[in-house]
Amino acid sequence: MRKSLLAALLLWWVPLVHADDITVSAAASLTNAFREIAGAFEQAHPEHRVRLNFAGSGILLQQLARGAPVDVFASADQLSMDQAEQQKLVDADSRRDFVSNELVLITPLAGAVIQSLDDLRRPEFTRIAVSNPDSVPAGRYSRDALAGLQLWQPLHDKFIRTQNVRQTLDYVARNEVDAGFVYATDAALMPDKVRMQLHVPTPQPIRYPVAVTTDGADKPASALFMQFLLDGPGQHILSGYGFGPAN
Repeated sequence: MRKSLLAALLLWWVPLVHADDITVSAAASLTNAFREIAGAFEQAHPEHRVRLNFAGSGILLQQLARGAPVDVFASADQLSMDQAEQQKLVDADSRRDFVSNELVLITPLAGAVIQSLDDLRRPEFTRIAVSNPDSVPAGRYSRDALAGLQLWQPLHDKFIRTQNVRQTLDYVARNEVDAGFVYATDAALMPDKVRMQLHVPTPQPIRYPVAVTTDGADKPASALFMQFLLDGPGQHILSGYGFGPAN
């Protein structure tokens, strides 16, 4: 009886020794996809748990630099990951691009038709939501695209700065602004509330990198989650949300 009880306790205890709780910080545009990926990962690996943290990539980088407990960092731009690598906050050897995206201009569903970005000069467009380019990749992509067309300064007084693309999406969906810049994957989440007007060419392709952090490198679950993300299961889920391949 005593031996049986001891054996049962060992069976219960051993998995806990190897279990990891990991925190994944990911760009706001990955919210829906990563929630599903985390659930699928936990189903495939029930000994592990994933905590998710979403914000603009620049905000996530600041959190990481200030010592936030993060094991995997997924950014919407190369610059944020470059800075994380320069500050030795991530394991450079683990860094991979894992998806791509596109920048688009959206309006409320009943918004006026837009033929070109120059149409935003028209008087009916008084409030244009753009994520803060100092901390949000979507904001930088928007700024660079508009600057290349000599529109960033002429439109400057119309901009409503947002904390991330999801806030921009919400503003447009609630008809609080006349237009906004988001990713194609964000626009696809609310086809009944927003209209995708234009695909906006960006000077650089929009590719998302991911890496294990320095703190997360000693957790087997960090590498396991990366593998899940980069291989079939994670890529299938990301594709379902409209993300493109990384190359």
